[in-house]
Amino acid sequence: MLWTAPELLRQSNPPQNGTQKGDVYSFAIIVKEILTRNGHYNTDEFTPKEIIDRIREKRREPFRPRATDNWCDTSEQANVAALMEECWDEDPTKRPSFTEIKRKIRKITNRKSMNIMDNIINLMEKYANNLEQTVEERTHQLMEEKKKTDLLLYSMLPKSVADKLKLGQRVDPETYDPVTIFFSDIVGFTRLCAESSPLQVVDFLNDLYSMFDGTIVNFDVYKVETIGDAYMVVSGLPQRNGQRHAGEIATMALHLLSEVTTFRIRHLSARQLQLRIGIHTGACVAGVVGLTMPRYCLFGDTVNMASRMESSGQALRVHISDTTCKSLRLLGGYHVTNRGAINIKGKGCYTTYWLEGKDGFTKDLPKHTGGDHANSYAY
Repeated sequence: MLWTAPELLRQSNPPQNGTQKGDVYSFAIIVKEILTRNGHYNTDEFTPKEIIDRIREKRREPFRPRATDNWCDTSEQANVAALMEECWDEDPTKRPSFTEIKRKIRKITNRKSMNIMDNIINLMEKYANNLEQTVEERTHQLMEEKKKTDLLLYSMLPKSVADKLKLGQRVDPETYDPVTIFFSDIVGFTRLCAESSPLQVVDFLNDLYSMFDGTIVNFDVYKVETIGDAYMVVSGLPQRNGQRHAGEIATMALHLLSEVTTFRIRHLSARQLQLRIGIHTGACVAGVVGLTMPRYCLFGDTVNMASRMESSGQALRVHISDTTCKSLRLLGGYHVTNRGAINIKGKGCYTTYWLEGKDGFTKDLPKHTGGDHANSYAY
């Protein structure tokens, strides 16, 4: 630390690789040692700690080695001593660059070789010229790795939540009222698994959910999780979006249902995938659960009811609750059919609806005839 520039000694967290102006200061101390063939500070009055403390202090006359001792026998040595004083100036901006130092040394010596001194100058100049490029390259590498880490984190948690965790801030559970939750699963998934190898099941689900993921990015929704064949999406949290949540989920569901009609399972290409969708609107609580692998989870009766809408629905149909139907009615433009009153497990008799389409939606949807129909409406 006896070679460290004072401005770096005063910092609690100095740059790991130092600074170019700090290197100029260190160079001056080294030159003093070479020319005097003595220690950096030619005094026995102070311990190394006391010397460092005095260098660190801001004084009217900064504490430095004496540069004009008896060793300045020639004009060249005196000029080098003057150059050293420039190099360890208290103000880093007043210190010369290594290019300037080399030019001055050449002038002092009339371009004669200085052996060790020349080597030191050349090495220090090369280091100074390459340092900035090296730092830039390492910084770029660090930023690229940070982007990869952030991308992985944002795939596990909402961006707003992940950013808080990165800053060490607490993420408290929060109530959202209302939101709209989407659940889907695959009818006959157990039988499909029995007819397929584990690798085929993984490939099939990856194909399906990659298609889903590519679709939902076009809507103001957040994918909560996938568990086996279950796919869960919500709108209205963690970023509230007013009354748009039901419309975002409903339109997304229609797009997914349309895409499923043309989706083919690789190893069972002749089989039509039987997707079943349920949607419900209401209040829920969202928060981060766990430390080792934190998850953003939703809790409340709305989650249970959305799951019931899915499980009590039919293949290739979008089953929606009465509260979702009312929200879509306020938005307008959605076509629904009253399914009538059905018994919902744990809820009793409940009036539900089928979402059949939307004004301006031109993609193909599965055709249905008879069964579980009552009155049709266009909101």
